[in-house]
Amino acid sequence: MDKTWMFVDRTTSKYDDGVDSFIRFAIVNSDDSNVIRCPCTKCRNAKLLHPNVVKDHFFVNGVLESYTTWFWHGENISSVPIEEKIESDFEVGDGLNTVEMVDAVYRDYETKPDGFVKLLSNAEKPLYSGCTTFNVLSTLVRLYNLKTKHGWTENSFSELLSLIGDILPKENSLPTSIYEAKKTLSTLGMQYTKIHACPNDCILYRKEYENSVVCPKCGLSRWKVMKNHKVKEGVPANVLWYFPPIPRFRRMFGTKEIAKDLTWHDNKRQIDSYMRHPADSPAWKVVDHKWPDFGSEPRNLRLALSADGVNPFSNYSTQYSCWPLILATYNLPPWLVMKRKFMMLTLLISGPKQPGNDIDVYLAPLIDDLKELWEVGVDVYDAYKKEVFNLKAILLWTINDFPAYGNLSGCTVKGYKACPICGDNTVSQRLECSKKISYCGHQKYLPRGHKFRKQKKAFDGNEEHGLPPNPSIMNSTLSWKKKSIFFNLEYWKHLYVRHCLDVMHIEKNVCESLIGTILGIPGKSKDGLSAREDLEVMGIRDELQPQKEGEKTYLPAACYNMSRAEKKKFYTTLFELKVPEGYSSNFRNRVSMDELKLNGLKSHDCHTLIQQLLPIAIRGMLPKKVRYAITKLCLFFNALCNKVLDVNTLDGIQEELVTTLCLLEMYFLPSFFDVMVHLTIHLIHEVKLCGPVWFRWMYPFERYMKVLKSYVRKGNNVEGCIAECYIAEEALEYCAEYLKDVSAVGVPRNMNNLSSDDHGIGAGNVKLVDLKLLNQAHQYVLENTNEVEEYKDNISSNMRWISHGPQHQVIKYQGYMINGVRFHTKRHDDEHCYQNSGVSVVANTMLVSSAKDKNPIIVDMWYYGVIEEIWLLDYNALKIPVFKCDWVKNDGGVKVDDLGFTLVDLQRKGHKNDPFIFASQANQVFYIEDPENPKWSCVIENSHEKFGNSSNDDSSDKAMNLHFPAKSIPLVETIVNTLHDDESSYVRLDGEPMYID
Repeated sequence: MDKTWMFVDRTTSKYDDGVDSFIRFAIVNSDDSNVIRCPCTKCRNAKLLHPNVVKDHFFVNGVLESYTTWFWHGENISSVPIEEKIESDFEVGDGLNTVEMVDAVYRDYETKPDGFVKLLSNAEKPLYSGCTTFNVLSTLVRLYNLKTKHGWTENSFSELLSLIGDILPKENSLPTSIYEAKKTLSTLGMQYTKIHACPNDCILYRKEYENSVVCPKCGLSRWKVMKNHKVKEGVPANVLWYFPPIPRFRRMFGTKEIAKDLTWHDNKRQIDSYMRHPADSPAWKVVDHKWPDFGSEPRNLRLALSADGVNPFSNYSTQYSCWPLILATYNLPPWLVMKRKFMMLTLLISGPKQPGNDIDVYLAPLIDDLKELWEVGVDVYDAYKKEVFNLKAILLWTINDFPAYGNLSGCTVKGYKACPICGDNTVSQRLECSKKISYCGHQKYLPRGHKFRKQKKAFDGNEEHGLPPNPSIMNSTLSWKKKSIFFNLEYWKHLYVRHCLDVMHIEKNVCESLIGTILGIPGKSKDGLSAREDLEVMGIRDELQPQKEGEKTYLPAACYNMSRAEKKKFYTTLFELKVPEGYSSNFRNRVSMDELKLNGLKSHDCHTLIQQLLPIAIRGMLPKKVRYAITKLCLFFNALCNKVLDVNTLDGIQEELVTTLCLLEMYFLPSFFDVMVHLTIHLIHEVKLCGPVWFRWMYPFERYMKVLKSYVRKGNNVEGCIAECYIAEEALEYCAEYLKDVSAVGVPRNMNNLSSDDHGIGAGNVKLVDLKLLNQAHQYVLENTNEVEEYKDNISSNMRWISHGPQHQVIKYQGYMINGVRFHTKRHDDEHCYQNSGVSVVANTMLVSSAKDKNPIIVDMWYYGVIEEIWLLDYNALKIPVFKCDWVKNDGGVKVDDLGFTLVDLQRKGHKNDPFIFASQANQVFYIEDPENPKWSCVIENSHEKFGNSSNDDSSDKAMNLHFPAKSIPLVETIVNTLHDDESSYVRLDGEPMYID
């Protein structure tokens, strides 16, 4: 296409003909032939005008000469000849991409053309005269991206801008302060609305109350009242910060790649009997069934809402609490759903006090938008399919901790009817001495005729003949304190699960109660004088009731009480624990060996403890039956938190849990069974309806709360800091979609995947190795390279190089990164607080029963070892990393105990003639010294399961999905059959009594 007319005199016929050809081209490619964008020197594509007016502007103002690629008028950038691209102001890259990016947000500026002109100016303005690589906008985006990812302070960023400005040529256009940079970036961000609110949370000053200055319900002033009782007009007493979701949904679909990802659940999801995504769940499918028009459009959004309080001042103030409410979008692939980039802040309720049950007042604007998205929908442009469609959305459920569950749902979460699932049928009793409510009676969840239903002494002294409450029916009358505003949504009453139980907080509370009780930690233990006196009031378990010895009172040792020697062994196991890097926090910092205490356990510490570490740490301690029940409870949480769930196994997991809770009731006191322990009985039911728990727990939202806290720079305007930084990052994430080599802040790469290639860690050393070892390594390569087994007549290039053998010198590393996993040598681990040297490998092994056996069988056998050296074999054009390991001898060095734990004797070494494996074959494991027998070590497999592209799974995701250390733990029934209805099951005869001062 000839565009030379753009550079000739406006009075020539060539210019006149060129204008006519442009107008015709623009009309053909325009959605509306009555308006096209005007690329004159004044309008700069910021205005939509009639073609005749555009033509007049061409002659009056002249055409924008830098606009040589007419992509705003339908020309494809890839169709432009190379010569034409080179002659434009920018090289293909950031220049054209930022202009394209600005074009994509044009719809947001239809009512603000001046703002669009300013934004376009920054997108077209070179960083300095003669710069063809960067413009002002792309430079700011790249720098601010680094600031956000690495947590630079605003002062340091301002100084950096000033320094770069001094380094660049004098006539550069780079802003010199963070204030100017934010002003530029904020034009790309979405906006928010400040809605005034009553200080008593009565109303929002909107709709009919928009012009009111006094709350019509409580009479308080709308404006802030100073300490001298003077009203400061114009300054609101309370503010709700509202971030409308509809414009943000439009922008998501306005980005091609995101618009494509939003239909992943429909065209990329694997469909079988497993649940991997909420789209596999009945809660999703009931929407498709009940509202087929909604379900037939895969782009319609399925949402979740999370609310939680956050103290932006950390430990400096315990009184302040502001409440962010965050939307998650389930249309996305599993590896993106819970990422920071796609967590949409919608409401920010100002502190210092939490809204409590009045949170419905603040939810009103969001509910109005959700009603519009359900009943009417909004027209949205899909950049992937290049069409406008009517977008609708549905809120599937909310995700909160248990107190917030009560605030949002309107049901009570305290007292006798604290279980929102059981409602009026909640089995509870008040413990008079402990002054708390106990939620026992899990025998009613057992099958009819189960032996536990008839046992009296082991439980509360009564037989159990009741039936469990139906969790699908919530017709309680006493357990509701308000009607939730969510019922204003037409579909809300039809949803299977409206508010999700948070597994993170349940798991943490159960873990703390369990560990606190068996270790007798003050303030955490559910055992004590009051708890034992409750047994006397209830008339059960005489042997555990407080006893008199002269003038002293002592508490007999219960079967769950550890002796001091056992406690010391338990704490020593955790204190000396070494785990792979990124697996958990360093437990050495949590253990006090002097006081025999655990300090400051975080949610993820409890997660790793109850999922993997606790069953090992109590080995050889406590009576076997108690230890077994605790292990089964840990196994339940491990199975519950799997990323991929087999629907056919869920009923079996529930049956095992019910029996496990009954076992715990036999051993532990009624005071142990608070509402958090009881709620575990309902978790499998929610999994059946809603899918995997990692889409519905608070871990990602809690991590995001930390991000919001980091935005606070000024203590006198907490919410303002959060709002401004949020929209700046929102703009940054949008820009990252258009600029090459700029990664999104909100989709972190795995910390181990710093490059796309596997690589050694640190500087490798070139060493001359023993020829015998080198031959062993080379032989292993030959025997285990697929090309060697498969080739017949055709020999590949790699095969030719391998046949020549490796060079005598190899590169040795202390660490190696492969398949997203960090490995180190044993020597390196000995000098650090983590353990990355443990490996296992599965190999085909021939088994024979005797020397005369003529029918050997080939089986897969596990081998366990420790990395001694990491070699990079050099085959000239091909380099192969191998691990030289000390392997445990399988005969006598590996065993599986009766509970299914794999134990290895690391001192019993074997397979010395075959020490090498490919680095790519290694599975990472780590070893914990067995508290029962220090000669042996328990094997724990580190989790490296991924979804889709491995680069999309960051370490925080993989640290949540942990493998249970016991592979073949027997069913609960095998031990239930050995129990009898007597007192010996809850008394520890060899224990140490606790004397009361």
